[in-house]
Amino acid sequence: MKINLANIKKAKKLLDKGDCVAVPTETVYGLAGNAYSDSACNKIFRLKKRPKYNPLIVHYYNIENLKKDCELNDNFFKLYKEFCPGPITFVLNLKRNSNISKLVTNNKKTLAVRFPKHPLTRYLLKKLYYPLAAPSANLSSKVSAVCSTDIKEDFGKKIKYILEGGKTQIGIESTIIDLRQKPKILRLGGLEISKIKKILKKKIQMNINSNKIKSPGQLRLHYSPGIPIRLNAKNVKDTEAFLLLKKKKKMKKNFFYLSVDGNLKKAAKNLYSTLRKIKKNNYKSIAVAKVPNLGLGKTINDRLIRASKF
Repeated sequence: MKINLANIKKAKKLLDKGDCVAVPTETVYGLAGNAYSDSACNKIFRLKKRPKYNPLIVHYYNIENLKKDCELNDNFFKLYKEFCPGPITFVLNLKRNSNISKLVTNNKKTLAVRFPKHPLTRYLLKKLYYPLAAPSANLSSKVSAVCSTDIKEDFGKKIKYILEGGKTQIGIESTIIDLRQKPKILRLGGLEISKIKKILKKKIQMNINSNKIKSPGQLRLHYSPGIPIRLNAKNVKDTEAFLLLKKKKKMKKNFFYLSVDGNLKKAAKNLYSTLRKIKKNNYKSIAVAKVPNLGLGKTINDRLIRASKF
């Protein structure tokens, strides 16, 4: 992708002033602000209508920048070397002298960090003297944004600038792993757990439905299009949308598919845009056909389960 320096300069100018801008990543778009600034972080929470107890992910350019704020360990270095920049977020211990805003962490001594892969946001991060707190650029509990149009629909002119980076490549949020003690998955995401296990060569605990909010993405209601969702549906009414993993030979008006051939990677990429499309078409409810619970299918099911807590 060609880097438009004028656009980067505009985003940087606003961020330096303490404003929030929307930035593209390989997963979903983020609503970004200076992670060292209480004022900027407060704007993120206010714009998203996000509860303050739900912490933010902070985006860094490289390890050197992260060393100022977090304690690093062997498991982190192994996963960083293999998957970064990319769709993985690490929960690490915060250093005492870190400048990270306490709003980011909800006064906790841990920080969720990642290294986004999108070339525009990487270039922007390289030019900044601070990391970016950047949760998904959508209203809290709603469907994440995978293109600039989604952001405009949610926020109108409330966000001063969107750094245009096209449609996101993965279309679903990062996988979150807690590395403070024994590795523990806190959120399923765009990086399959099997790949993480292969690198760490050890058992990984799962803690994706905890009552305690230890990281972003753990709220019970999340990723919702704002209408009821019925899972593992076999029959569908004509008045509701029917969400399918793959295209059927005979498609009806109320049928929507995530991929032509059942490819889970493509299905994950298209999940949020399809949920938004259904809502725009004025359906009042969604019936979802069964999605195989393997690989990225687990992530898709996780998002649909949380979205169904309407």
